This record gives sequence, structure tokens and C-alpha cells, in this order.
Amino acid sequence: MQDSPGPKRFDSPLIATGGAVARSPLTPEPSCKDEARIGQKNKITRRWAQRGTRPSAPHDQRTRSAYIFGAICPAQGIAAGLVLPRRNTAAMSLHLAEISRTVTPGAHAVLLLDQAGWHLSAKLDIPDNITLMPLPPKSPELNPVENIWQFIRDNWLSNRIFQSYDDIVDHCCFAWNRLVDQPWTIMSIGRSSPRSILKPKAGTRSP
Repeated sequence: MQDSPGPKRFDSPLIATGGAVARSPLTPEPSCKDEARIGQKNKITRRWAQRGTRPSAPHDQRTRSAYIFGAICPAQGIAAGLVLPRRNTAAMSLHLAEISRTVTPGAHAVLLLDQAGWHLSAKLDIPDNITLMPLPPKSPELNPVENIWQFIRDNWLSNRIFQSYDDIVDHCCFAWNRLVDQPWTIMSIGRSSPRSILKPKAGTRSP
């Protein structure tokens, strides 16, 4: 953990964000956002091991958790995120404010997201420089952030035991900062999913 830039903590309790996530502005290019629950009941994924051995894969039964709120701009390979204790309208408003601060001055961001209740709540505080564009119901494959979560889990968060809530937050911030330091990964994952689904096949007509 020595190479982690360290999480930046807000004055509000139990709220943290990686210090690197707002280094570059999002652009008017369509962006997308989602949330991922990271908790002590962690995922077990594949791992390298010597042939003939059976590596251990500990699995915790405790229930403390946190949520990574993440937004990416696939065209530029940049992102804005927060690590929060809850997933609700208030948390969503905090993330929109964080995204708003990273939008290029004078630009307007179009944000693709699913139709979760806290994404479309009438009580949501939506900044003037952001427009929300809900995706069709039951279509997570259209949101590239879903694959971002899989990448983060597979590389930095799975196959481990979190000792406490603070430990979860620290690992989430570390993982998000590592992702932000790899803009080529954000561009590769972000550009691969929805376009291959929405683009008509050769010889067919769009409805």
C-alpha cells in the first residue's frame, strides 16, 4: 500500500474521495455513472497459483460496507468519484456536485445512468451544467461503468478481508486512484460496451 497517493477526506464524516480523481475536467462527450457496493462479504475471483497447489480464498461473513460512486468520460479517459457510506438521494447529490466541479467551464455534461430511485428522485439537486439521461430499464450492459466495477474488483478489491469500515474506505480510495492513473483503461473499457450493442449490423436497418 506504499504507492497509494492516499485518500482525500471531506469535512463531512464518513465521506472520502481519491485526491487524483478531479485532476482533469470531464468534457461535453457523453459520460456515465453508477455505484458499486464494496463490503466485508467480498467477492472471490480467480488467482495465479503454482500448478498442483490450492491457494486459500478467505471469505468474511461480516456486513460492513461502503459505496463507490463513479463517473467516467470514455472519450478522455478521466473520471470523478466519491466513496460514501450510503446509496441514496443525498449521496447522489454529493456525487453530482463532485462531477459538476470537474466539467469544463462553459461546457454541459450529458450523464448516462440507470433508473435507480436515487438517480431520478424529484428531491435530487442537479447542477446547471449537467443533464441526466436515463438508460432503458434492465439494461446494465449499456452502462460501461458496470465493467469498470468488475475491473476494479478483479484487480484490487477481491480475495481480501476488510478489518473495518475505515479499511474498506481506504481500499476503495486506493483502487479508484489506481484506476484514474490508467486513463487508457478507462477509454478501453468505456468505449467497448455500449457501442457494440447499439451499432446496427451490416445489412440491417435501424428501426
